[in-house]
Amino acid sequence: MTSATPHSLSRFPFSRSVQQDRSLYRSRLKVTLLSICFPVLIFLVSSAVHAQLPAGTTDTTAQPQAQPQDPARAEASDALDKQDFATALKLLTPLAEKSPNDARLLYDLGFAQEALDQTSAAEATYNRAIAADATYFDPHLALGLLMARTGNQAGAHAELAKAVTLNTDNQLLKARAYRALARLDESANPAVASDELLSAMKISPETPDDILFSGELAEASGDPASAEAAYRRLLAADPHNQDAISALAHVLLTQKKTDEVEPLLTEALAKDPGNPTLNAQLASLYEQENKTEQALPIVEKLHASHPGDPTLTRLLARLYSHSQQYDKAAPLYASLVATVPHDPTLLDDSADVQIHLKNYAAAESLLKRAVAQPSEFPTKESLGDAASRLAFAASANNDPQTTLQALDIRATVQANSPSSLFLAATAHDKLHHTKQAADLYKQFLSVANGQFPDEEWEARHRLITLDHMK
Repeated sequence: MTSATPHSLSRFPFSRSVQQDRSLYRSRLKVTLLSICFPVLIFLVSSAVHAQLPAGTTDTTAQPQAQPQDPARAEASDALDKQDFATALKLLTPLAEKSPNDARLLYDLGFAQEALDQTSAAEATYNRAIAADATYFDPHLALGLLMARTGNQAGAHAELAKAVTLNTDNQLLKARAYRALARLDESANPAVASDELLSAMKISPETPDDILFSGELAEASGDPASAEAAYRRLLAADPHNQDAISALAHVLLTQKKTDEVEPLLTEALAKDPGNPTLNAQLASLYEQENKTEQALPIVEKLHASHPGDPTLTRLLARLYSHSQQYDKAAPLYASLVATVPHDPTLLDDSADVQIHLKNYAAAESLLKRAVAQPSEFPTKESLGDAASRLAFAASANNDPQTTLQALDIRATVQANSPSSLFLAATAHDKLHHTKQAADLYKQFLSVANGQFPDEEWEARHRLITLDHMK
């Protein structure tokens, strides 16, 4: 979702649940111990048979006795179970040095390192485990999740894609890999992500997060109706799910069903009045409906609680601007620009406030920076509007050359208007371009039609003056 997402990142499957992973580890350990004990039983039975064979013969079916597990390894396993990762690390490190090709031992070592936030070491150890046994599922999953958390999405995708092709006795872990893959593919390949989510649900029960995610994928695929259906299905099962309420409010807004959004949010906020996401959505709705008076107190309270949140700061600045409280909006925009100096729409909004405060030099400086990156504007119209404001600010700042440059940019995306013609005329007039100024004053008067009485009066008098200068 492109706007401030209402959905909690706590559901993102790249976060580790140490206790959950240790439980899964213990289930694997029991299988390992069983694999050790079972040959011992066979050996005991075969030994009794062998004792009855004639002298000089050999029992070719006899199995060698399994070696007892290293006590240090058992201690390390116990430490991992108790989440005593420092002790586990101390025990596992020399064991790994003695057995550098033991994939399962290396996986445990990487797990302990990761639990102690030794991220680089854990990544290297997981890679060693994979090198030792490329078919071992667990280190592929662990490495993929680790890479996703540290921002290496390409690497994470490769490891998780490999993991889902491998065999594992724990289908819940494989389902986790599929869900993580789906999250990685959500934006670029929502259809692929949907298939991956379905693969996860084929081998594990559907969760509320799955329903919510299916709605997000439907939105990403341009199917808001299916997204709405998913969110409503989740709310039918869990009426107090705030993530689902927020998601439903968002998708209703995209479908222009604004009459359904306000009662949905107000009812939810009656039960959870301090919910910042729902409050922000209600304030945004009021802003869209030009109900600034209702929106302002909500956002002021939110901003007081979360002064460092740039989304709330920008919303509050915008509301102050809408309510003509430019002196309050200006410092908020200044703080945002200092943090994000290359956002052209932010620069434009900040400059608009400076224009209203008659700080034309400051506005011109901001707008020059904005229009210097035309491709970064969301639409051609927004670029044209910023160029128009720059032309006005430069004119008021007695900078006719910049005024004309700004109008040239505007002309690439918008047709001439009475205002742009007048600004061009006065700029050429200040630069003593007599013919160009006179022509533009005449063009302005031909389309003004009494809409700009002061400017029309000035244009007529300047034409008289310019005519005398010929």
